[in-house]
Amino acid sequence: MKSLKLKIRRLDILIFLILTCACVWITYRIIVEVHYKWNWDVIPQYLFRFDATTNKWVPGLIMQGLFITLRLSICSTIVAMIFGIIMGLFRTSRSPFWRFIGWGYVELIRNIPVLVWIFIFYYFISDQFFPINGMDHLKKSTPGLFQDMVSFIFISPTQLPTLLSGMLALGIYEGAYITEIIRAGIQSIENGQWEASAAVGFSRYEQIRHIIFPQAVQRILPPLAGQFISTIKDSSIVSVISIQELTFQGMELMSATFLTFEVWITVMVLYFFMCLTCSLLVERFEIHMKREMVMP
Repeated sequence: MKSLKLKIRRLDILIFLILTCACVWITYRIIVEVHYKWNWDVIPQYLFRFDATTNKWVPGLIMQGLFITLRLSICSTIVAMIFGIIMGLFRTSRSPFWRFIGWGYVELIRNIPVLVWIFIFYYFISDQFFPINGMDHLKKSTPGLFQDMVSFIFISPTQLPTLLSGMLALGIYEGAYITEIIRAGIQSIENGQWEASAAVGFSRYEQIRHIIFPQAVQRILPPLAGQFISTIKDSSIVSVISIQELTFQGMELMSATFLTFEVWITVMVLYFFMCLTCSLLVERFEIHMKREMVMP
């Protein structure tokens, strides 16, 4: 194998120096000019704290928000994948009707700002749908096991309508972008694959399941990883409907303690590690799939 040589150009050095000077200037403005008094000592108690009544370490406000963000992101991603796969198949269907349904879904969602969509879904759709289905009284009429499952997913059954609204709204919104990723992946497969599978007697469903989709998955993994990361970051928007996720807890904590920089730097680091972990997991899965395809 040829060794890779790192070639540093003058332009690279210039850009590095500019970025370094910018960081130094920003740090100077924060420390000297703004006269900000740092107080990192109180942040750990908002991550984990020792509860004297139970003699256990319990999550603080920031970690509680992180756990809700993880639940919200995972459930929203599942919803987005369901909508994305179904509508992606509609977009590549032979039927003009199904193609129109898929096209209408994508164009409707993608041309609405996510914040506006969250408000529309929460105030006009879920506000009418959940009471009709008795969702508000679910916690009073369900057995204890189901309530425990709800508590594990949503932390508190009282948050069920609001969290479901946020999950569905975010999942449906992100699903429009996953739809286009799925469509592009399917259409990127060469026509010869379709023709060869049709020649051996495969139906349309069998073609997609056994031939087309397995090949498309490897091609759509990188953009899907970007969309998963986007879902994690977009989950902060649902704080506007009072879902107590990481951003919401950060705003509440900042208002109570006035630790502006400490709180938001901590929140930023937590978001960074969540997104980085997702990116690395998808990268490992992509490498594993490549090895499986190379092996006889």
